[in-house]
Amino acid sequence: METAEFDYVIVGAGSAGSVLAHRLGEDAATRICVLEAGGSDRSIYIQMPSALSIPMNMARYNWFYESEPEPGLGGRRLHTPRGKGLGGSSSINGLVYVRGNPFDFDRWAEEGARGWAYRDVLPYFRRAETREEGGDSYRGGEGPLHTRYGGLRNPLYRAWIEAGKQAGYPETADINGFQQEGFGRMDMTVHRGRRWSTANAYLRPAMARGNVAVKTGALASRILFEGRRAVGVRYLVGGEEREVRARREVVLSGGPINSPQLLMLSGIGPARELAALGITVVRDVPGVGENLQDHLEFYFQIECRQKITLYSAMNPFAKALIGMRWLLLHDGLGATNHFESCGFIRSRAGVRYPDIQYHFLPLAVTYDGKSLATGHGFQAHVGPMRSKSRGRVRLASADAREKPRIRFNYLSHPDDLVEMRACVRLTREIFAQKAFDPYRGAEIQPGAGVQSDEAIDQFVRAKVESAYHPSCSCRMGRAEDPMVVVDPETRVVGIGGLRVVDSSIMPSITTGNLNAPTIMIGEKAADLLRGRAPLAPSNAPSYVAADWEVRQR
Repeated sequence: METAEFDYVIVGAGSAGSVLAHRLGEDAATRICVLEAGGSDRSIYIQMPSALSIPMNMARYNWFYESEPEPGLGGRRLHTPRGKGLGGSSSINGLVYVRGNPFDFDRWAEEGARGWAYRDVLPYFRRAETREEGGDSYRGGEGPLHTRYGGLRNPLYRAWIEAGKQAGYPETADINGFQQEGFGRMDMTVHRGRRWSTANAYLRPAMARGNVAVKTGALASRILFEGRRAVGVRYLVGGEEREVRARREVVLSGGPINSPQLLMLSGIGPARELAALGITVVRDVPGVGENLQDHLEFYFQIECRQKITLYSAMNPFAKALIGMRWLLLHDGLGATNHFESCGFIRSRAGVRYPDIQYHFLPLAVTYDGKSLATGHGFQAHVGPMRSKSRGRVRLASADAREKPRIRFNYLSHPDDLVEMRACVRLTREIFAQKAFDPYRGAEIQPGAGVQSDEAIDQFVRAKVESAYHPSCSCRMGRAEDPMVVVDPETRVVGIGGLRVVDSSIMPSITTGNLNAPTIMIGEKAADLLRGRAPLAPSNAPSYVAADWEVRQR
């Protein structure tokens, strides 16, 4: 069996793993091995931002996970895409850059993740980023991850922001700065017209130094232990078993599905379930795979009376022209993810900070591109941010090649449907504002007849989709909590030489898309791994509506 030795072994070349490889590799004397089950990301479908729905539907780039039948959705199975290949999910996602709300991270600290409050993590968000418009006390200006705004050239983007203001909500200059709440521009991870995945931002510069080895097509099958200390990883390449040893530490960065799967395959997890599969238990950790969270959303779609939407660009000839322009100039419609304006609002009085998110799109289509409206239309992706439902990841067998069992238990908490009803009614009110008068046609979905609680509930159960934000399945918190998997240093509790660094360690899901906070986790964890003092905490203030206790807006 082939065996090699490095200082660190990182499992997963995705959003967090690429960051770790880059930061740990800044020390030229440190040797790092990154194991990635997928392959190259050198594809126009990945690199061209507007082609985002294509790699998500390709087995080459997507693990194609699927939930078990969800009781709260009438037994529907929901697609759970996870990136496979360099850049991981940052290579197949919607390129949206949303950090989350400052109170999300203060909540993490309250939940036991000491040192992860907003004042602690903001410096790492800034270290990661270069914003095209420049840095400030909130935004970064010198980091590897480039972010930018869209041009808002389609008048519907501005109509969305104006409608939000007309409905009584604020406009915010920067959802990732002082004030998330309100309507405004949405950042994207695009640089010089290309998808700026973590493979482009972090991994390639790391590989160029010569001390980071990336092994693709390498499926991690088991962590190797000496007693209760991780010393390496066994992996499969084309059916052949190999091993790689870690002199310092093994780090799992496989994400919220693959990281708990590998822990359980290696004997770390709920002892009774592991023993039933014939897996030798290294440590009984009942929290592995538990606490699984996600965001649900639906598409609120309206017919457009003017032929100004992206529907005109959906025919093969138009797509070919967009692709040719992108190949030649890296600009035009091919250089945007089309999510250029957005909104964050509170569902009711008494909610301290936004619990509903909007992505606006000047087209009526499903996220994966499979279902397109038959004419011009526009839509808002809308969903609650802090569902109280909790799911889990479990092994289907002791074979690493077999997909794990995933159940989110969507809508299992009654409050989730209450929030979904608010999503329908508040969105309908926004689209009814004067700003949309020149454009608004018939309501395609949910449909004007969907008014009562019962009708809304029925619509939601039938049409709601995942926003593709699974997380929290290896929860970080106080080491004495029996359901905690990693401590605030990202170390697996009770095991030496082993950490988990990815979105699975979030104690609770953040308010927005997850790529930005996952990259932040990688940045902060890199300092923890290197034994460095944390970056100095920030004193930058954050917004909260003065009358949030008594007013919804």
